[in-house]
Amino acid sequence: MRIALCQMTSSTEPKENLAQVADLVRRAAAEGARLVVLPEAAMVCFGAPLGPLAEPLDGPWAEGVRAVAREAGVTVIVGMFTPAPNGRVANTLLVTGPGVETSYDKIHLYDAFGFRESETVAPGEQVVTVDVDGVRVGLATCYDLRFPELFRAHADAGATVSVLAASWAAGPGKRDQWDLLVRARALDATVWLAAVDQAAPDQDADPEAPTKAPTGVGHSALIGPDGTVRARLGDAPELLVVEVDTAETERIRQAVAVLDNRRM
Repeated sequence: MRIALCQMTSSTEPKENLAQVADLVRRAAAEGARLVVLPEAAMVCFGAPLGPLAEPLDGPWAEGVRAVAREAGVTVIVGMFTPAPNGRVANTLLVTGPGVETSYDKIHLYDAFGFRESETVAPGEQVVTVDVDGVRVGLATCYDLRFPELFRAHADAGATVSVLAASWAAGPGKRDQWDLLVRARALDATVWLAAVDQAAPDQDADPEAPTKAPTGVGHSALIGPDGTVRARLGDAPELLVVEVDTAETERIRQAVAVLDNRRM
């Protein structure tokens, strides 16, 4: 499978971001990608008022993504915000493409490092996997990365690949934590992990300096099921198409049978 890691910087304008998403999807398809992954909050960046900008999954923003996925003939995974009860929103991954239509609402909310996502975002409850070209793919978003049980649930559901869309927060040690955790989660569950972060909004800013909202630090990566880094981007907007050999997942699982050897 060829997967496109589309590292972008979202603005506060959904229409502007949709145009950016469409351009990246077309470019990825032209390079032979079958699965195109964009970050969390691709619809609108954190720090904007999410409630007034959230749209349902049959709204114009999602329909715009569906249109370009159909045009390009690829499956797209992209972060958006959908309405939720009591004035909150859901932090949603839309998954759409030929024969594919589903979504995932972020389960673990980012109530950490002084930010309280739960004040404006309602948690999801369902582990979601999807089949793309015969490959089962698990879905995760940003703070989910700190919870290994979710990625093992993907593997238990038959996934050989997990996708993580993120808008990782800057701050002391956060870049190092990102690099460590993406490798650890792939190794925990013996899955390929395609982790796609928002690009750093200001490449000249110190990534150790906290920002008011989690707006991304870049360094999207493809991690093999043995925990090794197979590809990694820098902190600027960039598109990279990578090859995933799903048969390698089975070879690694036979060699290091951590899923079979679990006792709890």
